[in-house]
Amino acid sequence: MSCYLRHMKDILEEAGIDVTKDNKKEIDQAIHGLVEVEYKNCPAAWKEVKKHINMDEEAKKKFIKGLKARLK
Repeated sequence: MSCYLRHMKDILEEAGIDVTKDNKKEIDQAIHGLVEVEYKNCPAAWKEVKKHINMDEEAKKKFIKGLKARLK
């Protein structure tokens, strides 16, 4: 898995996203786009993801909704 996807297991489960070998790149790209970080810059993406999911419950829900929308 990507450098941070393993830390997002609960978030991904809540979003109904099952990470597989075949879709992890697409998920990673969607997350980078959602937090507006250049693709493959995992440390910067993870830093921004943590801001979104740890801020408050509303921000976490918004992040999950945005991720689901990007992966449709």
